[in-house]
Amino acid sequence: MAVKTEKELNEAQRSLWLKAMAAIELRNFGYAISLLQGILKQEPQFLTGRQLLRRAEVAKQKAGKKSFFNISTAPIAVMNAQREIKKAPQHAVEMIEKVLEGEPYNRQANLALKEAAVAAGWLEIGVFALQTLLEENPRDVKLLHELGLLYHQTGQSDEEVEIYNRITEIDPLDAAALRLGKDASARASMATGGWTQAESYRELIKDKDVAISLEQQSRMQLSGEALDRQIAELEAQQQAKPQNADLARRLGALCEQKDDIESAIKWYQRAVELTGSSDAGLIRKLSNLKMRGAERDIAAHEEFLAGHTKKDAAHAKRSEELQAAKKKRAGILIEEVKKRLERNPTDLQLRFELGEHFVNAQRFREAVPELQRARQNPNARLKAMNLLGVSYCELGMLDLAMKQFEDAAREIVTMDPMKKEIVYNLGTVYEKMGAREKSLNCMKQIYEADYGYKDVAERVESSYRQDKGGS
Repeated sequence: MAVKTEKELNEAQRSLWLKAMAAIELRNFGYAISLLQGILKQEPQFLTGRQLLRRAEVAKQKAGKKSFFNISTAPIAVMNAQREIKKAPQHAVEMIEKVLEGEPYNRQANLALKEAAVAAGWLEIGVFALQTLLEENPRDVKLLHELGLLYHQTGQSDEEVEIYNRITEIDPLDAAALRLGKDASARASMATGGWTQAESYRELIKDKDVAISLEQQSRMQLSGEALDRQIAELEAQQQAKPQNADLARRLGALCEQKDDIESAIKWYQRAVELTGSSDAGLIRKLSNLKMRGAERDIAAHEEFLAGHTKKDAAHAKRSEELQAAKKKRAGILIEEVKKRLERNPTDLQLRFELGEHFVNAQRFREAVPELQRARQNPNARLKAMNLLGVSYCELGMLDLAMKQFEDAAREIVTMDPMKKEIVYNLGTVYEKMGAREKSLNCMKQIYEADYGYKDVAERVESSYRQDKGGS
């Protein structure tokens, strides 16, 4: 299925789309839902529109009053829709959407949506239906297996690998996930660069002796002096044949085995260059190693700072190095997410991740447009609004930051960890704007729920001491 994008909407549809987004910003969810349903009736393949529709439905459900006497009619409606799937799957999708308007997380309805969408050839909508259910229960292994299968059918090997990795984290003994994950990883690596055409990797190496040597070495786990000797031997071969990508790849693997991350990165980088950046597996390995290097640096700096006070001469320097390492890590993540967005430009979760990484890299201006788009994702909306407020604040736009934090705080009823962070950030913005009473009220809200949160107790209690001293 070719997913429709916003740019492919006609003028009338685009006008409705803009009105729907404006309605959501104004919290007029019912109007937004009716507009989006109208668009999807004409353009059912408009995936971003369907994602926004679901977010509006979730928001409307959260804002509405719950009744203990409501009896769900979803089972009957879904059953009727399922009868339509074989003969009219597109009509079945419309029927199921009516159920999801009132119960966006209904399991039976979302599974039926997935079934109908797949029958209609709209695999990406099937993926979206499963992703919606996983928002409610991210550890549902059965759903994850179904999602992995759909990613396989759409040729999204990298996403398939990620899903099977999630399954094995939940259940390390899941043999099917281990096997399918390895297969998906192999497909991602062999997708381009001639690997899919060759019967074996030996065909890609003209020097058969080198091929046999590499094959033998790959079966061994070396250590100590033997490992150093093997590296030295391969370096000599690589100098004689500097264009041999497999030698560079093998050197990278041996240096990684030796735990020499810097050298491993150097050789894998060389292998990527020699293969023309066509090997997805190599690129992923290089990215992972760079991340490991950054994480190692961060851990070393944090360990040092934990054992030394600010009075220590090296404290300031190591603090700067820690921030630099965190920026480096964020930069690696930014490049990784950008590559994933090239394949899935409408993925709002990726938009949020990119915006989050921009914030961590202190690239706030670049974060703003990504986080603005990410607000359309129901699963990341509040986090996106919070980080958008942080970005506005860092850019000196305190009034815009205040509005983001206020809107986000209103959407959360209970004082959960997310609301604490948002209300705390709102309080600091009020403080910067000179609104002391409003700032203090924010801190009191948190104080009533969590005495130990950040410096809230000191802020609240010191205000009472000041009032007592001034009276």
